[in-house]
Amino acid sequence: MSALLPIAGTAQVRRYARDLFRRNPRALGIMVGLHVLAALAGLVGPRLLGDLVESIQHSKGVEAIDRLAAWIAGFVVLQAVLTRFAHLASARLGERVLADLREEFVERVLALPLSTVERAGSGDLLTRTTRDVDALSRCVRLAVPETLIAVITGILVLVAMVLVSPVLALALLVAVPVLVIGTRWYLKRAPEAYLKQNATYSTVTDGLAETVEGARTVDSLRREQQRIDRTDTDLHRTWLAEKYTLFLRTVWFPVVEVGYVLPVVAALLVGGALYLNGEVTLGQYTAAVVYAQMLIDPVDRLLSWLDELQVGTASLARLLGVAEGEPERSAAEVPVPAGTGIEVRGVRFAYVAGREVLHGIDLTLTPGERLAIVGPSGAGKSTLGRLLAGVHQPTAGTITVGGVSLDDLPLDRLRTEVALVSQEHHVFIGTVRENVAMVRPGVGEDEVRAALAAVNALDWSLTLPGGLDTEVGAGGHPLSSAQAQQIALARLVLADPHTLVLDEATSLLDPRAARDLERSLAAVLHGRTVVAIAHRLFSAHDADRVAVVEDGRITELGSHDELVAANGPYAALWRSWHGERTPADRGETSADLIADHKGARATGAASF
Repeated sequence: MSALLPIAGTAQVRRYARDLFRRNPRALGIMVGLHVLAALAGLVGPRLLGDLVESIQHSKGVEAIDRLAAWIAGFVVLQAVLTRFAHLASARLGERVLADLREEFVERVLALPLSTVERAGSGDLLTRTTRDVDALSRCVRLAVPETLIAVITGILVLVAMVLVSPVLALALLVAVPVLVIGTRWYLKRAPEAYLKQNATYSTVTDGLAETVEGARTVDSLRREQQRIDRTDTDLHRTWLAEKYTLFLRTVWFPVVEVGYVLPVVAALLVGGALYLNGEVTLGQYTAAVVYAQMLIDPVDRLLSWLDELQVGTASLARLLGVAEGEPERSAAEVPVPAGTGIEVRGVRFAYVAGREVLHGIDLTLTPGERLAIVGPSGAGKSTLGRLLAGVHQPTAGTITVGGVSLDDLPLDRLRTEVALVSQEHHVFIGTVRENVAMVRPGVGEDEVRAALAAVNALDWSLTLPGGLDTEVGAGGHPLSSAQAQQIALARLVLADPHTLVLDEATSLLDPRAARDLERSLAAVLHGRTVVAIAHRLFSAHDADRVAVVEDGRITELGSHDELVAANGPYAALWRSWHGERTPADRGETSADLIADHKGARATGAASF
């Protein structure tokens, strides 16, 4: 199972939530002000109703009664109008806050190191970008404003009741123990329960994504039932998590319902007794009972949306946790490499603790050098390449460029120093021009054309239906694999890294497309430091040096001719790749073998 991305702490969530709303002080002030006015308008009605009852009791005349009834109707209409505009203000603020949060989340996701995403798997990230964002959207747009409204209304109702009769207001305290104890019991368990529930959603999404992406493999190996069992297990865990949160609600909600009824009952009983004793008027008694009844709505709204706030808080913690542990640096703190040479010292790496893949790698790359990394499958070649490109960080040792550790360089700066080129490439939805220029927004037309020309892609891109403005990507004009890779290489030309790590960038293409793409690569590689992960040994033939990786260690390092002459592991790989017998079997010397390879080079052997 993939390791889930981190989750932000409670203090960080609260601080971030406060900061989000503080960025919009004017909108927040308008929203709160409108809700206060709406609540005040609603509080006038019960007080006037009490006066109306007393007017009828004392027979003050139809005219006075009509006047009070008109005032009550007027305040009801005023409350309705103010409530409408208050809700509009809440919606505007909620959408603005939600937009800020979504934009920041996208920035956090795009700033994640690739190694972090790979460790977590796509399921957790997809769940956070879909389900958690949706849950938080509902929380910000509805739960937060509704809760704020409930708090404001509840406070004003309590104040109004105290003004009517402090003694009757004390009757409301009967509900406090029930509500406090029940709510504390719920809040003690709910945050962790909802975090666990959301994590199970990530596991389900992760398993489904793996099944869909590997559908052909599942079918060819007849592993359908295994994947079904995995999904059933994941769904069962989700059901258990949801069952527990439902249990929390089924205990808490009935307790809360009892807490609603108690204040009204207390107000009726205590108020009735006080009225009979002549300590309060009938008007005060009526107003107090209505206020007690009015208090049910804000308390009910507050506690009902409190459950939604728990869901939203859990989602916000997961969204903020995406960038947890990735400290931001100011421009002044970013170190500047003093050169382009790369030094690897004592590097060790393990994907899983206690199971090292690389053991004590030492290597020096001089600017402009072409290094080929070769070795048997599973030896650690690609892992070493990804470390050199800064995709992964060593578990021990250092990798520096110009004397600065790759770990100390922010991602945008790192990619101007070292870039990884693999057979995987992506065409984004947009025009050809946008796809190329995305690495340097605002770059001029001439530079985009020059980058395409450098990889032999300008001619065919200009023949597209809309030229460089042709829409490509999903739903757009289709591009071949070779054309898509050329677009990716054109981006590299604009990014202009001084070091490139090539992990068989042409291995998935047919021979003709591969040859065309290798000619394009030659333009990109000119004058740069190149590290080629050579799964096919012809890439090592013309390298300045060849590093042989076996069992996570560099066992040989030298030029092609030197390693062939040494008749060690590289020479054995070379002979095996050519299907040759050993020199001793054929009666050849190392010098004969070198001569054969020089002849092959003269006839145009493939190179990088």
